Amino acid sequence: MRIHFRYLLVWMVVSCLMFATTTEAQVVWESPQKEIYPYLERMAQKGLIQFNDLIRPLSRQYIASCLDSLGRRMDQLTPVEKKEWQFYAREYGNEMDTSLFRSGKDFVSGFRKDPYQRWRPFTARNKESLIQAEPIFTAEQNNGSRGSFLQSSSGVNVWAYGGKRWGFQFSYHDITEAGTGLDSTRQFTPNTGFVLKQTNNPRRINYSRIRGSVSYAFKNGSVAVGIDQQLWGYSQSGRIVLSDKAPANPYLRLDYRPFIWLSFHYSNLWLNSNLVDSVRTYGTGNTVYGGERIRYIPKFMATHSISIQFNKHLTFTAGESIVYSDRLDVGYLIPVNFFKIYDNIVNGGNILAGSNGQLFFQLSSRNQLPKTHLYSTIFIDEIRTSTMFNRNKSRNQLGFTFGASVTDLVIPYLTLSAEYTRVNPFVYNNLIPAQNYNNHGYSMGDWMGNNFDRFFVGLRYTPFPRLKCQLNYQFIRKGGAGTVEQQYFQQPQPDFLFNPQFNRREVSLRCSYELINNLQLWGFFNDRKQEALPSGTFTNIREAGIGFSFGL
Repeated sequence: MRIHFRYLLVWMVVSCLMFATTTEAQVVWESPQKEIYPYLERMAQKGLIQFNDLIRPLSRQYIASCLDSLGRRMDQLTPVEKKEWQFYAREYGNEMDTSLFRSGKDFVSGFRKDPYQRWRPFTARNKESLIQAEPIFTAEQNNGSRGSFLQSSSGVNVWAYGGKRWGFQFSYHDITEAGTGLDSTRQFTPNTGFVLKQTNNPRRINYSRIRGSVSYAFKNGSVAVGIDQQLWGYSQSGRIVLSDKAPANPYLRLDYRPFIWLSFHYSNLWLNSNLVDSVRTYGTGNTVYGGERIRYIPKFMATHSISIQFNKHLTFTAGESIVYSDRLDVGYLIPVNFFKIYDNIVNGGNILAGSNGQLFFQLSSRNQLPKTHLYSTIFIDEIRTSTMFNRNKSRNQLGFTFGASVTDLVIPYLTLSAEYTRVNPFVYNNLIPAQNYNNHGYSMGDWMGNNFDRFFVGLRYTPFPRLKCQLNYQFIRKGGAGTVEQQYFQQPQPDFLFNPQFNRREVSLRCSYELINNLQLWGFFNDRKQEALPSGTFTNIREAGIGFSFGL
């Protein structure tokens, strides 16, 4: 392990020295589930701000700067949008206003409003540092045709700034579900996967969520080490490049924007292969719990992408990722390395010695058509360009998404979205199991895996400030996973949707209201009809629930 920490230390020091000049604001990452994201996304769709949210999470400081820019165009906002701006400005007041606390005196307060009228459970601040902390509490009662259960959780969320460059954060909450109809596999559902804690009660499951990071800000960018999920790309129903399906993982992250029209992102992720390394597993000298020390095969992913903004409407992004195993490779810690070429060189072009590489591309157009966002994503796992149109020899193992949304449709704050996603057979899979495109067994890409397509249409409406209503419909066709032998040797390749598994139609309605900052109430209803194939038998699952969360 010492060599791993040495690589990490060298990487961070070199990155800091490369870019450490005049300092920008510190970096604390904001959870991608916050309602501020769709609010700013919609403002960008109307052409009121520039919002670079291809890769999430974004920093609180960047979100605050977008709110600040939007505040200068207040005369172009509707009454509902103005009230929501004021609400979000309270949350990010510390980042938007740096004029307070110029003195060196310590200030500590609890369970009171801050100068921006945001109620804070705990604040400590002086000229150099700021610490914010609040508890996490959630509860949700879920009832449906499969049973009913109560989900509850508790934890803590802490974030801090140190000096002018450093940011820190830590978030942990422990989640328990108790009742009947529990989903312990999270298979073919967009809900984030988890690592279960052992329990002997079939009507009770327990797991934890954790986020945390230490970051260093420099001019036009930042470097961070932490544990979190990273999302890449635009989508309404499922991201095919990087999604929030898999649990959080440790990472190194570098973001750099040398020009207003050019940005670069790099990450190296530590993943879990769920595969026992029999060579490194050893006996403990006793018989307790089988008497073995279990070691897993090390697994990693490196990814980088570069975005070019042609004008204030149109942005093109190209990226690459590689899943590698067995040991941390310093070559993949070089942010500007060409991973696939490097892999071919160091492994002599031997497929059994190499790694699992991917290419991906994103095109996004905002407000080129008034109040409209058009986007497309393509994810290439493997393709033979010379035979891509030859049915007998092609290996078009790729996925793509096309989507569009238009806001202020007929009435203000009504947004209509439509999206089509297709992922061909064998995408995300590899002949070396430790290099599959997953973490803890959950896909790092789309939650449906591969060999499927999905049509999605949704309506999102805010009738008055902070009340969010969303009505969605989606139709999914799912085929089988196939075998490794079929993936690498069958010619022609199995047809799209071969070995059909099911067709699914789902309607969902969700409404939420943020009573005060970070205190959210919600209710939802889902109706899912699924046809098993090839038998043609139908299953109808309905569920409804209400809940609240504070601190997330």
